[in-house]
Amino acid sequence: MEFISKPPIELGPAMLILKAVFVSLTGIFLLIAFIVLRRWHRGRYFERLNQRTYAIRTQWDDIISGQIPSKSWRLKSLDCSIVEAILLDRIEMASPQELPHFLKPLRESGLLDMRILEARRLRGWKQRTALIALGRTRTPEAVPALAEALDSPSKDTRIAAVRGLGRTGVIEAAVPLLDRYVAGQLRVPEHVLKNALADSCRSYPSILLGYLDQSGGPNRELLARILGELAGPDLLDELLILTADALPEVRASAARALGNAKTSVALSALSALASDPEWFVRLRAVVALGSLEHPGRIKPLLRALCDSNRNVRQRAGWALARVEPDLDHILEQVIETKDKYALQAFISELERSGAVDKVVKLLELRIDDAPARSMLLDALTNGKKHLEETALTSAAAAAGR
Repeated sequence: MEFISKPPIELGPAMLILKAVFVSLTGIFLLIAFIVLRRWHRGRYFERLNQRTYAIRTQWDDIISGQIPSKSWRLKSLDCSIVEAILLDRIEMASPQELPHFLKPLRESGLLDMRILEARRLRGWKQRTALIALGRTRTPEAVPALAEALDSPSKDTRIAAVRGLGRTGVIEAAVPLLDRYVAGQLRVPEHVLKNALADSCRSYPSILLGYLDQSGGPNRELLARILGELAGPDLLDELLILTADALPEVRASAARALGNAKTSVALSALSALASDPEWFVRLRAVVALGSLEHPGRIKPLLRALCDSNRNVRQRAGWALARVEPDLDHILEQVIETKDKYALQAFISELERSGAVDKVVKLLELRIDDAPARSMLLDALTNGKKHLEETALTSAAAAAGR
């Protein structure tokens, strides 16, 4: 009897193993069943989505014009999401004249009010989705709800609100961003704010000037960079004042804006900035001078070609190498500087632009001054040889590595 009572005790561990195997097989079976069921459900969903999208597309003009009342699709979740997605895509690509045509069904159906309510009451990713959707509507009605989300304790929600305000593209969206930023109450990454302000202030960049006077340090530099991207000839007087700012970044942004303005009035200011103590200010000024169509730019560009900074010399050479048809005369003036780095920078840019042969032909035609012509041709040839030798040396060093 004692022998008979032992087997159940000895089979105990085996039973545990069998139970574990059974549970594992059951779990695997349930997982496979879930995956199959999910794929079947998703397949049916996408099939319905394709059918409803096609049906809505065939009736799109009637939906937009109002001949098909909004109640026929507004209370159907799938149809509503399809119509909203198409409307938002059209709104983003619409011209100012076409925009009211697409905003009308968005307002009349209550979709815009629904998104505003979601942006105020929901939390998490649903709220962020509503904020981005509101930004895509490009309407001032969305600004108050987006501005409220700027004070959210969630960083992701604040970023979504800033991006939504930027996507509206209306000047009303810039006001809450600027008010909070100047007051130090906006806690979002700098590049996110910069893009949003650039988009919302594009139609009215002068709004930045008032906030620029109220800010200092990094805040002032960021606003100046945005102004440098957007400012036009109408802000010329204000930009000229900024060229004397104490902050180098502000001076550099003013130089960039003066180049975008493309006016000869900016020539004297840019010429002065081309001698600024900070190298990146000089670089911005040289780039701006290169965009001006004025003969007076040659002298400051020649001076910049002898700059101590390689980037400034290279950009000045780039600008001078594209001044036609006076390349031969410019080459003479470059040689007169007696600066080998200036000559090297200019000839390298001639090589990159493919204008070397053109300069040689211009020099060969000038038979009235044979010694000068010979000297210039030698300089040009020696410069090309130096470039070729440098390229071969660099290639050999790369191959050796």
